[in-house]
Amino acid sequence: MLTRTQDAAADATVGLGQRILQLVWRRRDEAGRAELERVVGEASDEQSEAYTTAVLSRLLKRALQDDPELSKELSAMLPVTAAGTVTITAAGERSIAAQHIGTAIIGDGHTPPQP
Repeated sequence: MLTRTQDAAADATVGLGQRILQLVWRRRDEAGRAELERVVGEASDEQSEAYTTAVLSRLLKRALQDDPELSKELSAMLPVTAAGTVTITAAGERSIAAQHIGTAIIGDGHTPPQP
Protein backbone atom coordinates (compact mmCIF):
# COMPACT_ATOMS: atom_id res chain seq x y z
CA MET A 1 0.00 0.00 0.00
CA LEU A 2 2.77 2.45 0.95
CA THR A 3 4.67 1.70 -2.27
CA ARG A 4 1.55 2.33 -4.36
CA THR A 5 0.95 5.61 -2.53
CA GLN A 6 4.55 6.70 -3.07
CA ASP A 7 4.37 5.68 -6.75
CA ALA A 8 1.13 7.64 -7.22
CA ALA A 9 2.66 10.72 -5.59
CA ALA A 10 5.77 10.44 -7.77
CA ASP A 11 3.65 10.01 -10.90
CA ALA A 12 1.58 13.07 -9.97
CA THR A 13 4.73 15.14 -9.41
CA VAL A 14 6.29 14.05 -12.69
CA GLY A 15 3.02 14.71 -14.51
CA LEU A 16 2.81 18.23 -13.08
CA GLY A 17 6.42 18.90 -14.05
CA GLN A 18 5.75 17.73 -17.58
CA ARG A 19 2.67 19.95 -17.88
CA ILE A 20 4.65 22.94 -16.61
CA LEU A 21 7.41 22.36 -19.18
CA GLN A 22 4.82 21.91 -21.93
CA LEU A 23 3.19 25.21 -20.99
CA VAL A 24 6.54 27.03 -21.03
CA TRP A 25 7.40 25.37 -24.36
CA ARG A 26 4.08 26.39 -25.99
CA ARG A 27 4.57 30.03 -24.97
CA ARG A 28 7.99 30.32 -26.66
CA ASP A 29 8.95 31.05 -30.24
CA GLU A 30 10.91 28.56 -32.35
CA ALA A 31 14.32 29.67 -31.02
CA GLY A 32 13.04 29.59 -27.44
CA ARG A 33 11.65 26.10 -27.93
CA ALA A 34 14.97 24.86 -29.30
CA GLU A 35 16.81 26.36 -26.33
CA LEU A 36 14.32 24.83 -23.89
CA GLU A 37 14.72 21.38 -25.47
CA ARG A 38 18.51 21.70 -25.35
CA VAL A 39 18.60 22.78 -21.70
CA VAL A 40 16.11 20.15 -20.54
CA GLY A 41 17.97 17.47 -22.51
CA GLU A 42 21.31 18.42 -20.99
CA ALA A 43 19.83 18.59 -17.49
CA SER A 44 18.20 15.18 -17.82
CA ASP A 45 21.51 13.63 -18.93
CA GLU A 46 23.20 14.67 -15.70
CA GLN A 47 23.67 12.16 -12.89
CA SER A 48 23.18 14.80 -10.19
CA GLU A 49 19.57 15.38 -9.19
CA ALA A 50 20.64 18.61 -7.44
CA TYR A 51 22.18 19.92 -10.66
CA THR A 52 19.12 18.99 -12.72
CA THR A 53 16.84 20.67 -10.18
CA ALA A 54 18.97 23.83 -10.18
CA VAL A 55 19.05 24.04 -13.99
CA LEU A 56 15.29 23.55 -14.33
CA SER A 57 14.62 26.04 -11.52
CA ARG A 58 16.71 28.70 -13.29
CA LEU A 59 14.97 27.95 -16.56
CA LEU A 60 11.53 28.34 -14.98
CA LYS A 61 12.56 31.49 -13.12
CA ARG A 62 13.78 33.08 -16.35
CA ALA A 63 10.61 32.04 -18.17
CA LEU A 64 8.52 33.68 -15.45
CA GLN A 65 10.59 36.87 -15.65
CA ASP A 66 10.25 36.98 -19.44
CA ASP A 67 6.50 36.29 -19.45
CA PRO A 68 4.45 37.80 -16.60
CA GLU A 69 1.26 36.07 -17.79
CA LEU A 70 2.94 32.69 -17.40
CA SER A 71 2.73 33.01 -13.63
CA LYS A 72 -1.06 33.20 -13.75
CA GLU A 73 -1.29 30.16 -16.00
CA LEU A 74 1.07 28.15 -13.82
CA SER A 75 -0.83 29.12 -10.68
CA ALA A 76 -4.02 27.82 -12.25
CA MET A 77 -2.33 24.44 -12.84
CA LEU A 78 -1.30 23.92 -9.23
CA PRO A 79 -3.57 22.03 -6.86
CA VAL A 80 -5.54 24.24 -4.51
CA THR A 81 -5.42 23.29 -0.86
CA ALA A 82 -8.52 24.00 1.19
CA ALA A 83 -8.10 26.80 3.71
CA GLY A 84 -6.83 25.44 6.98
CA THR A 85 -5.79 22.10 5.46
CA VAL A 86 -2.36 20.83 6.37
CA THR A 87 -0.68 17.94 4.62
CA ILE A 88 2.09 16.17 6.49
CA THR A 89 4.04 13.28 5.03
CA ALA A 90 6.69 11.01 6.48
CA ALA A 91 8.35 8.10 4.73
CA GLY A 92 10.95 5.61 5.73
CA GLU A 93 11.74 3.44 8.68
CA ARG A 94 11.00 5.17 11.99
CA SER A 95 9.95 8.36 10.26
CA ILE A 96 7.66 10.70 12.12
CA ALA A 97 5.60 13.65 10.99
CA ALA A 98 3.46 16.15 12.83
CA GLN A 99 2.22 19.69 12.53
CA HIS A 100 3.22 20.37 16.12
CA ILE A 101 5.42 18.10 18.17
CA GLY A 102 6.67 18.16 21.72
CA THR A 103 9.04 15.30 22.38
CA ALA A 104 9.72 12.72 19.72
CA ILE A 105 11.81 9.70 20.50
CA ILE A 106 12.56 7.14 17.83
CA GLY A 107 14.82 4.18 18.08
CA ASP A 108 15.36 1.51 20.67
CA GLY A 109 16.30 1.73 24.33
CA HIS A 110 15.13 5.24 25.12
CA THR A 111 13.35 6.24 28.29
CA PRO A 112 10.73 8.95 27.92
CA PRO A 113 11.58 12.17 29.77
CA GLN A 114 9.89 12.64 33.12
CA PRO A 115 7.61 15.68 33.56
